[in-house]
Amino acid sequence: MKKRLSTLNEKVAPYILLAPFLFVLIVFFGYAFVRVLYFSFTDYDLFSSPKWVWFKNYINLFQEIQFGRALKNSITFAIIVTTCQTFIALVLAVVLNQQIKGIKFFRAAYYMPSVTSSVVITLIFMWIFQKRGLMNYLLTQVVKASRILLVFFLLAVIFHILLVMYEKIRKRPVSIFEPAFIVLSLLLSGIITFILIKVGIISTLENVKPVRMIWLNTRKTWPDIAGPLAFPIPLGAIMILNIWTTAPTFMLLYLAGLQDIPKELYEAAAVDGATKWHTFWYITVPQLKHITFLVVTMGLIGTLQMFDQVAVIGDQAPLDSTITLAYYIYKNVLPSSAIPKVGLASAAAIFLAGLTFIIVLIQKKFVNK
Repeated sequence: MKKRLSTLNEKVAPYILLAPFLFVLIVFFGYAFVRVLYFSFTDYDLFSSPKWVWFKNYINLFQEIQFGRALKNSITFAIIVTTCQTFIALVLAVVLNQQIKGIKFFRAAYYMPSVTSSVVITLIFMWIFQKRGLMNYLLTQVVKASRILLVFFLLAVIFHILLVMYEKIRKRPVSIFEPAFIVLSLLLSGIITFILIKVGIISTLENVKPVRMIWLNTRKTWPDIAGPLAFPIPLGAIMILNIWTTAPTFMLLYLAGLQDIPKELYEAAAVDGATKWHTFWYITVPQLKHITFLVVTMGLIGTLQMFDQVAVIGDQAPLDSTITLAYYIYKNVLPSSAIPKVGLASAAAIFLAGLTFIIVLIQKKFVNK
């Protein structure tokens, strides 16, 4: 009898532990999804009874110009932001995985944007992207110092090439991206550039007009050569903000993945004479394949559903330049001075869910190759 009770307890225990999660999943997601699916086939405005209209909402959806803009903005945003934040997160993780002094400080510093309120960061970015804001000020300073920067980087490249060639002539194994040589080249070029400035050979540009680029309140697109594939500049500003805040979170996932890679693989590669680039490309990247899949999946889902930053920016930018599918749904359910279009918004929500599912499936097949 006791044995049967013990077996029964073991079988029931997992379901009891999962009960809170299952309750939330069924009530707040499952039931909500079924209701949205039902409303997507009805004409409903929150005040009168729903009227069954079959696929009319889905047909009307693709006839709306604003939905087309929201779809284009969402896909552009998802592709660019997911690609950039994945690449930056991987690079940051590899850099912060090194055994250097103060590594804990740098890890905490880089992670700070992810624990800060999204609304607060968006408000700060709105100030930074003003016509006389910090971004335009920094761009003005870069233009003024362009001559000095050009000399600095040119000298750094020359010094680096000379150092690598010197080691090659001595028949020593050295990578073209040898970190020690990069640091030494930057240090030498910095010293010589400083001397050139002090003796008056090079200087900053004079009579440079301040950069007054309009980042938010504009309908201009960028880059012009991309034609119809160019994205609105305000959306680009939101991309920068989103990449800056989400890349540190994914960096932590990559850091955890790097800790699990067996050191024997790197030791064997070192014995075979593999360069650091070969080690990174043929060992680190394949070993982080499952982390990359998780990062890309979370990135695509998050970017396709991006809403809060567009909502906070609000009237600071033209709606057509920043609207996404999630914000399009919100605007149709809760319009400021019009009758709600719950049926149309529900159809858009179902479309967004299907689009997210299909894109994740495609990238799963791509990553698993």
